[in-house]
Amino acid sequence: MNKMVTQTDTKIPRHRVLAKVKHDNAGAYSDVLTPDALLFLADLERRFGPQRKILLENRRLQQERFDDGEMPTQPLETQHVRNSVWEVAPCPPALQDRRVEITGPVDRKMMINALNSGAKMFMADFEDASSPTFDNIMSGQVNMRDYARDALTLTTEKKSYALKDETATMLVRPRGWHLEENNITVDGNPMSASLCDFGLHIFHNGKMLAESGKGPFYYLPKIESYQEARLWNDVFNFTQAVLDIPNGTIKSTVLIETLPAAFQMEEILYVLRNHITGLNCGRWDYIFSYIKTLRNHAEFVLPERAQVGMDRGFLNAYASRLVEVCHKRRAHAMGGMAAQIPVKNDEAANVAAFAKVRGDKLREAKIGHDGTWVAHPDLVPVAMEVFDAVMPSKHQIHKKRQSPRVTDAAMITPHTGTITEAGVRTNIEVGIRYIAAWLCGRGAVPIHNLMEDAATAEISRAQIWQWIRHGASVEMEGGFKEVLTPRLYERLFNEEIKALASELGADDFAKGRFPEAADIFTQTATADTLPDFLTIPAYAILEA
Repeated sequence: MNKMVTQTDTKIPRHRVLAKVKHDNAGAYSDVLTPDALLFLADLERRFGPQRKILLENRRLQQERFDDGEMPTQPLETQHVRNSVWEVAPCPPALQDRRVEITGPVDRKMMINALNSGAKMFMADFEDASSPTFDNIMSGQVNMRDYARDALTLTTEKKSYALKDETATMLVRPRGWHLEENNITVDGNPMSASLCDFGLHIFHNGKMLAESGKGPFYYLPKIESYQEARLWNDVFNFTQAVLDIPNGTIKSTVLIETLPAAFQMEEILYVLRNHITGLNCGRWDYIFSYIKTLRNHAEFVLPERAQVGMDRGFLNAYASRLVEVCHKRRAHAMGGMAAQIPVKNDEAANVAAFAKVRGDKLREAKIGHDGTWVAHPDLVPVAMEVFDAVMPSKHQIHKKRQSPRVTDAAMITPHTGTITEAGVRTNIEVGIRYIAAWLCGRGAVPIHNLMEDAATAEISRAQIWQWIRHGASVEMEGGFKEVLTPRLYERLFNEEIKALASELGADDFAKGRFPEAADIFTQTATADTLPDFLTIPAYAILEA
C-alpha cells in the first residue's frame, strides 16, 4: 500500500492527484478543503467509489425482483451468522447511556443548542435534516472542526452562544451511498457524498476526538444490505490505518430505515461488529422504503400517514425484531423520532402534543429500546423522564424478553385504515412546502407543529404514487368515495397550489421556489415508475 499523506505532511507528491473543488465559494473554506484533505478524499473515492456503484446497481436489480413478486426475506447464505454465537465489540464509555438523543442539521446555532439541550447524544445530520448546498455542507465541516477543538461558539447581534461544561456526545450522519457531491470531483466525476462527508470529518477531527474519548462516532443512513455495511467497514479499516487511529476506535450506529435492511439486521451487525454499537429505528424513511420496495403490489397499499403508527402492523414487528436482534448481540436498540415541536400560543395543543410524545416513548421503553430520538430541545426532558422511570440503568441490553419471534410475514403486514381527501391534500401541501424549503437551503423545517425532514416529502409523494398506481379509494369531503386517478390528483394539486400562492403572495411564492418544488413533487409522485429518491432531481437544481 502506498503511503498516504496525513495532516502533518506539507508537500503533495506530484504524481498524486487531488480531488477538485468546482464551487466558486471554495476559498471560504480553505481550512477544511486543504490539499492534504483533498488528497485523502481522492484516495477514498478511488479505492471505494467503484464498489459503491456496484452496490447501487445491486439495489436496482433487487428492486426488479421485488417488482416481479419476490418478497424480502433473510438471506440463505448468511444463516450461519444468525445461528452462531458472537457479539459486537464492547461499547466505549461515551456511548453507553443513550437514553435520549436529539437530532438536527449542522447549522452552527442549532448544533450548540442541541449539544446544550440535556440530551445524552446529538446526531449532527449532513443528510435528511440538511439541504446539501455547498455552503451548508462546508460550513458544517467548519463547525465540526471547531467542535473538536473546543472552539464552537457563536455571537450574533442579539445573543452569544457557547457550549456548557457538560454537553451531549456528538455522532455525525454523512449522506447516504446513493448521493453524490457535485462540487467535488475525482478523475472528472462527482465523488460519493458519503465519502466526502465522512472523509473531511475524520481527516480533520478523527485523531483529536479519539484522544479525548469523544469519537469519532457516526450514524450510517439508507443502508439496504449487509454488503453496503461491509463497504463502510472497509472504509473504516482503511481510514484508521492511514490516519494512525487504533483499529476499532470508529464506532457507528446503523439506521434501519429500509425494508431490505430490516431482514439483514444481524448480518449488518456482524460485518461491522468491531465498529458498531447499535441499530436505530429510522421509522419515517422506513415507511417510505416499505412503499417503494413493495410498490408493484396492491395488497401493501397503506392508509394516510397519520394512521400508520408504530403500535401495529409492519412497524411494530420491525421495532420488536430490532430490539430482539440488538440485545442478542449486545448492541443498543435505539427508538425512533418524535417530530413534535412546541405549539406557540395554544396550551391545549401543546399539552396534547407532549402527551403523544410521552406515550410513544413509553411504548419504546417498555418493548426494550435503550434510547430514543427527539427533534426539539423542549422534548428532551419529556423523553428523559419516561426512560429514567422504565430504565434506571444505562441501557437494558441485559434484559432478554421472552416474546414470540417476529416472523418474516409480520415484517410486511400492512396497516389498515382509510385515505381521505384531507389526507391527500396534506401530502401534497406538506410535500411541496418541504421541497421548497429544501431548495432554499433549509433541511429541517417546522410544518404544522412537526419538525419535518426529507423523509416527510418522500412519504408524501410515494403515498400519492402508490394510491394512483393501485386505484385507491378516497373518502371525499362530500361524503362519497372516489378513486384517486391522475385527473383527481391534478385537481387537488392545482387547488393546493392556488391556496399556497394566495397565502404567500405571488412574489414570496416565486422567491420561495414553490413552482420548482411543485414540479418536482408531481414528477416524482406521478411518474410511471416510482423514482428512488426525490432529492436526486432536486439536487440537480438546488444551486441553479
